[in-house]
Amino acid sequence: MAKASEADLQGWIEEGRRNVVDVADMLGVAPETYVHDPMSLIPALQDYVSRAPLGEFEQSDWITLHSDLMSYVADYLIQKHGAQWGGVADDPSAPRGYRYVIEATGRDGRTRRIDPADVVQKEFSSLPIEITRMLASAELTLRLTTRDDG
Repeated sequence: MAKASEADLQGWIEEGRRNVVDVADMLGVAPETYVHDPMSLIPALQDYVSRAPLGEFEQSDWITLHSDLMSYVADYLIQKHGAQWGGVADDPSAPRGYRYVIEATGRDGRTRRIDPADVVQKEFSSLPIEITRMLASAELTLRLTTRDDG
């Protein structure tokens, strides 16, 4: 399974990047602005999720929102912290049997992996959605920042 999924990773990366640039554009953040500064999307994205009628969402709406936020978390970590897609991690509990993971070297010099889908799912479990909390959670998990950074 991992071999086939490794081949799909490049497509996954490109699709995620296109998606987050499209989301930025849809929310009024020029693609050039977003690409130059991924933090430029935070206010518009927070406004969007704060106004979204989450209580009325159908499953397809949740899937779209999850995908959009997952793309953003991954791209933010890549742009801001030099993280990279670290490949495929086998996971029998995942629907596909594997996960694509982001890898980054923390401030302690150790390389860690995180699945952006898990970061978003964790945020969904503690509504309302807070974009900065979600990003901070990913940064702390990868040890890219400490609680004292700010």
